[in-house]
Order: sequence, then C-alpha cells, then structure tokens
Amino acid sequence: MNIKMPEFDVKKFVKGAGSTLSRVVQLTEEKLGTSEKTEMDARFEHLSERSDSAKLWTEKIMRDTEAALIPNPANRMEDFIFEKIEKQKPKRLSNLEYLGLDMIEGGGEFGQDGPYGSALIKVGQAEQKLGSCERDFIGSAGMCFIQPLKKFLEGEMKTITKEKGVLESKRLDLDACKNRVRKARSMIGQQAAERDLRVAQSEFDRQAEITKLLLEGISTTQATHLRYLHSLVEAQVRYYGQCNKIMSDLQRELVSLGGPQPYVPVSGYEEDDALAGRINNIELGANSGYRRARVLCSYDAKDGTELNLTSNEVIFVCECNPPNSDYMNGKQGLLKGLVPKAFLEMLDDD
Repeated sequence: MNIKMPEFDVKKFVKGAGSTLSRVVQLTEEKLGTSEKTEMDARFEHLSERSDSAKLWTEKIMRDTEAALIPNPANRMEDFIFEKIEKQKPKRLSNLEYLGLDMIEGGGEFGQDGPYGSALIKVGQAEQKLGSCERDFIGSAGMCFIQPLKKFLEGEMKTITKEKGVLESKRLDLDACKNRVRKARSMIGQQAAERDLRVAQSEFDRQAEITKLLLEGISTTQATHLRYLHSLVEAQVRYYGQCNKIMSDLQRELVSLGGPQPYVPVSGYEEDDALAGRINNIELGANSGYRRARVLCSYDAKDGTELNLTSNEVIFVCECNPPNSDYMNGKQGLLKGLVPKAFLEMLDDD
C-alpha cells in the first residue's frame, strides 16, 4: 500500500524563515534605536487610534452588559463554554423563580386559607412571573445587543486586527530592505537590494491602502450600533413595564386580602399616570414637624397614596410640600400617606 506524503516546499519554508528572522532583527534594531522606522501618515494614525478605541469600549460594554444580565460569573462561563461547543445553553431557574417556589410551598405549609399563607402564595406566583419576564428580557437583550456587538468584534474587528498585523510585517520588511540598501557595498548587491526595496515598497503601499479602507469603515459602524442600543432600551422598557404591571396587580390582590395599605404604591405602567403624577408632585415631608390629630370618622383610602383611617384614631400629620388645600401628610407607625383634612381634628397647636 502506497501512502502519498504531502509535498514539502523547502524553498518556501526557507524564505519564510528568512523573512521572520529579518523582521526580528529589524524590530530589535528599532527598539535599540539603531534603525529607522517608516511612520504612517497622520490620517492613518488617527483612524488606527479610533479603531483601537472602538474595539476597547465595545469589549467593555459587551462584558458589562453580560454581567448586568447574568451577574453569576459561573453561569456566564458555563454559557460561554456551551456556546463554543455549539450546544444548547442549560435552562436554569432564576433567583426570583426559586424564591417564588419556596414562597408557594411555604404558603401551602402555613395554610392557604390563612391571610399569611394565601399572601405568600400570591407573592410567590408574582415572583415566578417576574423571573419569567427576566428570562425573556435576558434573551431579548442578548439577541438585539450582545450578539451583534460580539459579531462585530469577531468579524470586522478581527479582520482589521489581522490586516494591521500584516501591515506591520510589510513595514518591517520595507525597513529591512532600506537598511540593506544603505549597507550594500558592491554594485551587484546594491542593485539586488534596490530591487527588493521596490517590491517591499509596493507590497507595503498596497497593504496600507487595504488597511486604511477597513479602518475608514469603522466610522459607519456607530450608526449600526446606535440601532442596537435603541433595541436594548426598548427591551428594557418592555421588561420593566411588565414587572411594574405584575407588581401593581399583586398589590391590588394583597389589598383585597385585607392587608395593610402601603405607603407608596407601584403605579401602573400606563393606566396609572395620574396616580404617579400625584406621587411626584406631592412630597411627603419626612423632615417636617408632625402634629397629633384625631380622626373624626372612618375613611377608606381611594388609592395607594392615601391611608385608611379609623374613627377616634390618633395619628401624626404635617403639611404637604407643596401645600395642599385638601390633604395633609399622615403617619401611622411605619406607614405614611395622604389623609383628608376634613376628617381630622388637630390636637397640637402650630
């Protein structure tokens, strides 16, 4: 049985080894200051610096985004390995979903007919919904922002880095040829050195033009990356809007169970703009002086910005900032909210 061995080009190998040695010698002489170095024009240097800056900051932004979406570094490393071996990433529960599961199980143990047990179950179900929304958001952000940036770094940026490396090799070859021309002692040696110099100069100029065209293309990528950034923001808006709605619905369910009224509610994402406006426009004066007041008759809060009042109850109140003709800031233990002036009798003088 005849086995055909691959052909080995000795001349090509020797030529490549000679070129490598020549570049090493040239680079060493440049470091020692005994040899001149061909400098690129200012325009090229500017483009090269912009390219390096684009690579640096794109890598940082991509890493920071990955860390924000998946804080656990072990999970990020696991995803990276599965991506490299082209396997499907493992499906893991988020911390919110684990919390939701434990709350639901705990609520069942405490008794779903009791107020605490039923509340635990409802909160656990909401936490599971939040975890599901979080997973969807991580997937959307990865597809619309992280993956395009990664593709840019592994595609265009890697090509530019490679061509800049080739250009540096051509530049070392060119400067080595210039040194040989200066050091040539015979007419024949001078002619051979000049011929090599012309070839090296041509190859260097050609590679410089290719690299410059690639560097100039970097400026157009910012417009594309801007679209990716807008997509990320849109994904965040959807995610936080969904979370806002889940928590608003949960808050209303908890209130219906007879739990305490919260001080500041989670307003609805779109439908509760008026309520959110009231919260933003009325400061609850935490540093203002409170006075005692007796509740004249019971009052049911209209929304989460107000407190429920019981007849003859004594609470602490202070003026709103800015002043409000109908309401005062009220304080019931740790709870704070708006209370109507018409339902109050002041016990302390100003």
